[in-house]
Amino acid sequence: MNTQDTWSLGGREFTSRFILGSGKYSLELIEAAVRDAGAQMITLAVRRANTTEKENILDYIPQGVTLLPNTSGARNAEEAVRIARLARELGCGDFVKIEIMRDTKYLLPDNQETIKATEILAKEGFVVMPYMYPDLNAARDLVSAGAACVMPLASPIGSNKGLATRDFIQILIDEIDLPVIVDAGIGRPSQACEAMEMGAAAIMANTALATAGDLPLMAAAFRQAIEAGRKAYLSGLGRVLARGASASDPLTGFLRD
Repeated sequence: MNTQDTWSLGGREFTSRFILGSGKYSLELIEAAVRDAGAQMITLAVRRANTTEKENILDYIPQGVTLLPNTSGARNAEEAVRIARLARELGCGDFVKIEIMRDTKYLLPDNQETIKATEILAKEGFVVMPYMYPDLNAARDLVSAGAACVMPLASPIGSNKGLATRDFIQILIDEIDLPVIVDAGIGRPSQACEAMEMGAAAIMANTALATAGDLPLMAAAFRQAIEAGRKAYLSGLGRVLARGASASDPLTGFLRD
């Protein structure tokens, strides 16, 4: 990708627009995400990190990759704030992804509690990246609360169903003056490409890679799809006709018998 096409978050500049989500972690996944997908940011579920002597996941995150602790497992703002503070004390830095879910069936984020946690943590100097249901009013409240970006879900976590909330994500991209990172549910490179064509700043994915038959190949496919979608967005996509057709060649000057 053009090295001039960078984006910034929390005072850091990134050239990659792929972020590895947490969940179905393996050391092979981390390696493929960095090497083949070009990830420069990797999330870490603080409450579920493997810290045994045999295998510490932190040992496998390369130097230069931004660690993004998340508050997975938090049921309200109070629990999310506690996890974020713990992550910083453990040396994970100031970046934090807020995930607050009371719903255990669909794992949908609680926007109101997320706004509360964002306001508290932003005042404490955290770079807050809130995972949210794509609602314009909630997104505006997150901006006011001090969020560094907004991370709307494309479809339920781990579903690989793609852009089920496409129209609502587009509203956020059009109306919110912060990076919009499409998170959760992106299952195919083509879906990541479409989100980038819409103007998303970045894509977060995990399950699509972790459940693929050939992990490195899928990681590389995501990288190429994200780059293609970004270039298409920057190029200015061609018009779409509401009805009818328009010949690509002139309808005059045909050879006649």
